[in-house]
Amino acid sequence: MTRLTLAIDAMGGDFGPRVTVPAAMQALASHSQLHLLLVGDPDKITPLLAKADSAVTGRLQVIPAESVIASDAKPSQAVRNSRGSSMRIALELVKEGHAQACISAGNTGALMGLAKLLLKPLDGIERPALMTVLPHQQKGKTVVLDLGANVEADSAMLVQFAIMGAVMAEDVLAIANPRVALLNIGQEETKGLDSIRDAAAILKASTEINYIGYVEGNDLLTGKTDVLVCDGFTGNVTLKTMEGVVRMFLSLLKSQGEGKKRAWWLKLLGRWIQKRLARRFGHLNPDQYNGACLLGLRGTVIKSHGAANQRAFAAAIEQAEQAVRRQVPERIAARLEAVLPKSD
Repeated sequence: MTRLTLAIDAMGGDFGPRVTVPAAMQALASHSQLHLLLVGDPDKITPLLAKADSAVTGRLQVIPAESVIASDAKPSQAVRNSRGSSMRIALELVKEGHAQACISAGNTGALMGLAKLLLKPLDGIERPALMTVLPHQQKGKTVVLDLGANVEADSAMLVQFAIMGAVMAEDVLAIANPRVALLNIGQEETKGLDSIRDAAAILKASTEINYIGYVEGNDLLTGKTDVLVCDGFTGNVTLKTMEGVVRMFLSLLKSQGEGKKRAWWLKLLGRWIQKRLARRFGHLNPDQYNGACLLGLRGTVIKSHGAANQRAFAAAIEQAEQAVRRQVPERIAARLEAVLPKSD
């Protein structure tokens, strides 16, 4: 695949075009075969393109939208009243084949509902799951899902999440025989909700999944597992807690020693230590892995953080490009066909 066209909900998120448009320009400048469809209010988007290089804007098209789905709108009402909205039009462009993926920082519930309605889940998937890839201490990566698409998940859904996560780890991250674990409150088999224990029994009996048991929250960044599976409520709280801690840590590195009078050699030593720590832990910066893929659909949809800055939203666009080029939906569909009849 050479040319790649992505549809962007330019109005979604806390900052709308102020972030999405510069991020789109950044992505176009970095990828010469990329084409973008910016969906939203032309009066707000066009002025932000005035100073852009014509070589870049030549690969961009503004698609008008009449409305924006509010971030606090109830998902069911948002879906019913979504016609003409930037989010729905972006998804329709994927459905109609005009774009290969959609990226939005808008209302998560509305995006989930509209994506399921318009693009349809894969055979064997009850509900799609939000997935991201997190770096860990051993310089590797861990696939984590669900991150908020499904507040509750029964055992069958957790098994489906495990299969999709394993496909991502094996076929996209090139991890042979990826280790799959369930997030739980302890490692003992008797602990946890019934849904988690039932899912564990199914995964343990499956010969297609390398299930290693339960993992606790403190092992999220240790590299103990390649795929970590949980319901959306637990996953969302876990991810945001981890991101908050990492941001605070990186912020402390930058501000360490500011405003204090020190000897010149202590200042040099402090800066050297800060740089070493920043290089050691900088890969954990949440801005570098922004963008959760909505797995289990017949198309590619990427959900960005609503508060994403330009750098983070550009990372979400990069996620969409990689997911399309690596044919993630097709790979998941093939694995589901092979695994689900045996493990169901």
